[in-house]
Amino acid sequence: MKEYFESIKRRDPAARNIIQIILLYPGVQAVFWYRIAHFLYIHHLKFIAELMMFIVRCCLNIEIHPAAQIGKRLFIDHGTGVVIGATSIIGDDVTMYHGVTLGGVGRGDVTGKRHPTVESNVTIGTGAKILGNITLGKGCIIGANAVVLKDVPPSKTSVGVPSIVKK
Repeated sequence: MKEYFESIKRRDPAARNIIQIILLYPGVQAVFWYRIAHFLYIHHLKFIAELMMFIVRCCLNIEIHPAAQIGKRLFIDHGTGVVIGATSIIGDDVTMYHGVTLGGVGRGDVTGKRHPTVESNVTIGTGAKILGNITLGKGCIIGANAVVLKDVPPSKTSVGVPSIVKK
């Protein structure tokens, strides 16, 4: 846990101490409850896990499906309006800002993996929509309000609607 809080202090200059982070950072609270719900979900207590995350969504306005796979040290800064879909996979040390969606493309005929894979050390800007079974490569940056519909290679920046990869 200490390394998690230290990683937040490195990424957010407004973070002063662990107590402030625990009590005042809704993204940290949502990830905490997600960890418990995910444990319950994978141990076949799906309804309880989904109910727990429903309550989290009502209280914090952050929706994380308990089936999503999230690595270490995810930092959701500001948090409001974040949505992480059921088949999303998120690597280690990912930073995302408020209003980010890791969602599907909305077609009812899509089954299986329908949400994005976000590799480690990715930063996703405010309001970005990452849609479909695509991959954001390690270390890439997604600009604010980008709509990403295609894979983004590692260490690249993607911006715009629809997004384009900057060279």
